[in-house]
Amino acid sequence: MSTQTTTRFPFAGSTFEVDYGDLVATNAYSTDENSLIYEITGGSLKGATATVAFEWKELDGGNFVISWQEADGSTVVHVDNFEKGFSLSFFTTPKSDFYRLSGTLRAFADLK
Repeated sequence: MSTQTTTRFPFAGSTFEVDYGDLVATNAYSTDENSLIYEITGGSLKGATATVAFEWKELDGGNFVISWQEADGSTVVHVDNFEKGFSLSFFTTPKSDFYRLSGTLRAFADLK
């Protein structure tokens, strides 16, 4: 069952950096509104990149829940507030390790 709304994803065509301290990544949301390209740019997973299909739903307070599954079976769920620049991430690995991260979120154009 899809939870995606019929409204256009407001950040389609935009790229953001998420910085969780030990893990830094860019998420580039495609203009087709159905996929994103992530690239890990800092931390032990640096260099990992993939294009994945994602689903999203807008929550109250300007928060968005965004989720996807990677080819290796890993699952990722973000709760992102693009306006306030805050991101929560919850992900599982193929070995069932579970991680909870919080950090900053910045538009790529804002990066120095």
